[in-house]
Amino acid sequence: MATKGNTGDPRTRSSISIFIVVGLCFFFYILGAWQRSGFGKGDTIAQVVTKQMDCSILPDLNYETSGDAGTNDVSPLDVKEIPSCDDAYIDYTPCQDQMRERHCPPESEKLHCLIPAPKGYATPFPWPKSRDYVPYANAPYKSLTVEKAVQNWIIYEGNVFRFPGGGTQFPHGADTYIDQLAAAIPIDNGMVRTALDTGCGVASLGAYLFKKNVLTMSFAPRDSHEAQVQFALERGVPAVIGVLGTIKLPYPSGAFDMAHCSRCLIPWGANDGMYMMEVDRVLRPGGYWLLSGPPINWRTHYQAWNRTKEDLEAEQNKIEEIARLLCWEKKDELGDIGIWQKRLDPSSCTEQRTMCESSDPEYQKMEPCVTGSPKIDGSEWKPFPERLKAVPFRVSSGAIPGVSPKEYLEDSRTWKKHVNAYRRINKILDSGRYRNIMDMNAGMGGFAAALESSKLWVMNVVPTIAEKNTLGVVFERGLIGIYHDWCEAFSTYPRTYDLIHANGLFSLYKDKCSMEDILLEMDRILRPEGTVIFRDHVDVLVKVKKTVSGMRWNTKMVDHEDGPLVPEKVMFAVKQYWVAGQQNVTKTN
Repeated sequence: MATKGNTGDPRTRSSISIFIVVGLCFFFYILGAWQRSGFGKGDTIAQVVTKQMDCSILPDLNYETSGDAGTNDVSPLDVKEIPSCDDAYIDYTPCQDQMRERHCPPESEKLHCLIPAPKGYATPFPWPKSRDYVPYANAPYKSLTVEKAVQNWIIYEGNVFRFPGGGTQFPHGADTYIDQLAAAIPIDNGMVRTALDTGCGVASLGAYLFKKNVLTMSFAPRDSHEAQVQFALERGVPAVIGVLGTIKLPYPSGAFDMAHCSRCLIPWGANDGMYMMEVDRVLRPGGYWLLSGPPINWRTHYQAWNRTKEDLEAEQNKIEEIARLLCWEKKDELGDIGIWQKRLDPSSCTEQRTMCESSDPEYQKMEPCVTGSPKIDGSEWKPFPERLKAVPFRVSSGAIPGVSPKEYLEDSRTWKKHVNAYRRINKILDSGRYRNIMDMNAGMGGFAAALESSKLWVMNVVPTIAEKNTLGVVFERGLIGIYHDWCEAFSTYPRTYDLIHANGLFSLYKDKCSMEDILLEMDRILRPEGTVIFRDHVDVLVKVKKTVSGMRWNTKMVDHEDGPLVPEKVMFAVKQYWVAGQQNVTKTN
């Protein structure tokens, strides 16, 4: 019998070896993270780590509830090596053109290569330091430091950008501005949990609203204000490239507790009030709309704005008129901030209004009409975090065919079990290493709810081809998300997510579009050394494994937590660190 401490037992030797490997991996990971934290040469240290040890592949541990699924081997002869793109494509963002609204390239113009990271790319600082500092190498654009120098947006300091928390309409800082808002609307008690910030700039409002446990979806166009959304995501703040134009916003009706515009340059009174009607659509009953900047308080600022009193007064009168048509109540005007509230029961409105025929926002053209509110009992609206676990009214009222309260609660229990299994395999899931997380097929938001933490946020994507439209449930839980078709590129810059979760995605998109195209898009939006968790049928994951083996990803497949007989498996992948100039073989046209 082996005595205590005897290393002769093969199991003991194996355990010691695993312990040493994991310990060394952790040492090199910490060393590499420090070097890549904005003050070192990440590309150099990454090469050293890669040469000394492959820490990206999970070791063959004897997990209690999962094990090697036995499907990891892909013959090198079967692997199609996907080349890297030319360095000119470092910030390639398909479907986004400064001269037009969202427009995706045709098949003949798609890139079939890997988007490189810029030289010197560094792992972002952990939250909350990332709110205030971004490595210069990750988004090397200085135009905003000059253009917005007097407004405290962004400052260039050595090899980092610093974000003082200022903005055009809050020169004294976002904290002071938010305290003003909190004096008029219930930000502090959890009743305002989800917010939409139109024309967000570098998203300082959303960054500082995290202190109030408010989750803000920020968006701004890709325009002359270079890289503003990219900066927001580098800071660890939810944001997408978008514009309030001719297409409905990709969010469900009655989604947000608050919508905000701080000098966002949107002509609210134009087009018969169409843009305000779209805000009304995405606001829940009882939600708030905040307008900061022109024309609010025009009597004080008309000279500084270089506009006439008559012009500004007419603009404000038009906004007030449309607000009355929408049955919004003017709550207050705090200096430069106008605050309106949508009625809890919009059906009580006596104004003659043109009602829209449909409320589905999936890439439909915007029209000057009022959308009827979805089935939401505004009087029963719960504060956060209570609403995270409560059965949403959309479910309890039967508004979503095929989703009962029992099924909703079972879904929540299932995702708690799945996420606990993920934690046993990926020990740093809750460490703060992953700040920006995406769930590509979010369902009712169970994955995000099980992960809920101040250290992270989840972009819950409900595919437009999903059998059930559940994005309204996601928002009702106090989470955020968006509609998207994964046959197209997502509206974000490269390298903006730390972790991506793909549950049943490729089974859903079978025969709809190319698996390789979707995987290349995942690679584009994933940070170097970012992680992907796939959950799908084993046959599907074998095909995924074959493709990503040629994409500089390391993978490990494990059994379902209920055992090897379950055909659904889980595959973990880690994107290798590499930057522009390394093995580039394609050229720009």
